Amino acid sequence: MYFFYSLLLTFGFIALTPKFAIDALRSRKYITGLRQRLGKLPPIASEDQPLVWLHCVSVGETEAARPLVRALLEKFPSYRLVISTTTVTGQRVAQNAFGRDLAAVFYFPIDWAWTVRRVLRTLQPAAVLIMETELWPNLLRECRTRRIPVALVNGRISIRSFRRYKLILPFISRVLNNLSIALMQSEEDASRIRDLGLSDQRVVVTGNLKFDSAESAIDDEATANIRVRFGFDRTQTLIVAASTHEPEELIVIDALKLIKKSEPGRNARLLIAPRHPERFGEVTSILERSGLSWSRWSAEPGARDTTCDVVLLDTIGELRAVYPLADVAFVGGSIAPHGGHNLLEPAARGICVVTGAHTENFAAVTKALLDENAIVQLPDVPMSEAPAKLAFALNEVLSEKARRQELGQRGLAVCNRNRGATERTLQMISNILAAPPTADESLPLPAFHVSATK
Repeated sequence: MYFFYSLLLTFGFIALTPKFAIDALRSRKYITGLRQRLGKLPPIASEDQPLVWLHCVSVGETEAARPLVRALLEKFPSYRLVISTTTVTGQRVAQNAFGRDLAAVFYFPIDWAWTVRRVLRTLQPAAVLIMETELWPNLLRECRTRRIPVALVNGRISIRSFRRYKLILPFISRVLNNLSIALMQSEEDASRIRDLGLSDQRVVVTGNLKFDSAESAIDDEATANIRVRFGFDRTQTLIVAASTHEPEELIVIDALKLIKKSEPGRNARLLIAPRHPERFGEVTSILERSGLSWSRWSAEPGARDTTCDVVLLDTIGELRAVYPLADVAFVGGSIAPHGGHNLLEPAARGICVVTGAHTENFAAVTKALLDENAIVQLPDVPMSEAPAKLAFALNEVLSEKARRQELGQRGLAVCNRNRGATERTLQMISNILAAPPTADESLPLPAFHVSATK
């Protein structure tokens, strides 16, 4: 099965090479870090200090890892820590957030056996920590061969992913059993990974790190700079549209127009933060055709900055700094069917949150907030009806300050009650690092089971 997996991976890489080449010419999206993706890293291993490798995929996983990274550096000062990411945006966030404190930040290798071996020879990690659900078969198998413990951290398996994995159950079961332990976000996630073949002794529910990372310190200077430049002084209402995908920018712009038309006296403004930086140019074109006045954060300051209808946040890593300025936050990837994005970052600031119907990637978080009536979730409607539905929901919370503040405070309370995953996760990682590797390769790697409360 591993042979066929590697063969399919190779065929897929060859088939997509023309697309990679076009994207590389346009934005250097895939060519960036190519040597690292092929396993070529500078010397990192040290005889004096053991090393832990933490893999994050993109921005979301890297942001969620913030409290864990701080805790690892504090708890294990004798260990060096390296972080890998798959995406360019994740790489930028990791470099900005942790670069000075880590031994290295690099791109994750393509999951061929030879590239993985290259990286493992260079790093010689004492343990590998994988955020969420990055189940790379060759990496896991090569780690097991070398007796390197691997922990799935903040693990989650969506219903959609679970159904797909069930189609290849014999193979995925073999892959999962190369894990030392799976630290899952919820009982539902734990149940799914057990059903896929991982033994109960290797599954622990530690909670969701995103509840802890949501309260991470923001850049007060960046918040102040944005506030002053664009005149966000609370005399106007600010709607933040965060992590948007196509066509959500059009939807929120049309919703703003409907709000202005229905409430002429309301001085509502909009800040849009697209999820992917390669779409900044596309969103700029949308704004140019919108008929609204607008400015972009990366441009030179101008006279219209304090009066424009829309601000485009076209940088990476500054969305957190915007939330304290918002009256209400719409979290994207949820009207467009992408499974949603992190609702907790605005909720942890006491900001009223509105989301679309597609929140599968954050199902447990969404449920926790909905159960406490702490967010507003739109119904699943055709895209043509979405602007009106969004405008109605936004108008309701903007018109009722008491309700808006109550929703924000309920969201904050949910975040406060669910914190603690970092401490539980750190306990399990301590067990892994303290356990000697087994000598018999036919035996499973060391695993630990504790009762972890949410």
